[in-house]
Amino acid sequence: MYGLINRSIQCFVEDLYGPSIWDRVARDAQLEHRDFEAMLEYPDDLTDTVLEIVARCLRRDIETVLEDLGTYLVTHPNREAIRRLLRFSGHNYDEFLQSLDDLQDRVKLAVPDLEMPELELREYALRQFALQCSWRKKGFGSVFVGILRAMADDYGALVVLDYACQRTDAGFLETVNIELLERAFADGREFHLADRARA
Repeated sequence: MYGLINRSIQCFVEDLYGPSIWDRVARDAQLEHRDFEAMLEYPDDLTDTVLEIVARCLRRDIETVLEDLGTYLVTHPNREAIRRLLRFSGHNYDEFLQSLDDLQDRVKLAVPDLEMPELELREYALRQFALQCSWRKKGFGSVFVGILRAMADDYGALVVLDYACQRTDAGFLETVNIELLERAFADGREFHLADRARA
């Protein structure tokens, strides 16, 4: 597993629950070093072990932890760059959803070696979509549930999400069904194309 993913899990735990919880995770997982290096490769089973321990420490199931991780990636001030990457995709939630087919290519521009699942968005009825996430491991679908829910709040949209997973010959096919009930349900978070903090 690419270190950036493991590093994201570490930052999620430290930012939301504190360094002492991460110290406990690192100890129980018998990590060689306390901190993950974003640009290194790590065995998949190490990531699985870390997630299991995080879930146990937080007294939650792994799917909930992964969904919370997705929310964190979009909403936490330390992850503003990810939110900006996603918000550049469209002026409203519909346009954001339609851009997800290209997300893998955009991420590859920034991190060429990062392994990501194949994403495919299907619109099967008016304002009803299915985001399919295919990969050798299960979990990214749950992360996308958190991302999609957080981005709906970001845009001020009202959505209903439903998650399903099935095993395939190549790994797993995770599907997030998205029903867009209202595009402008509430005021979204403020967003400017120019990064005012750097202007």
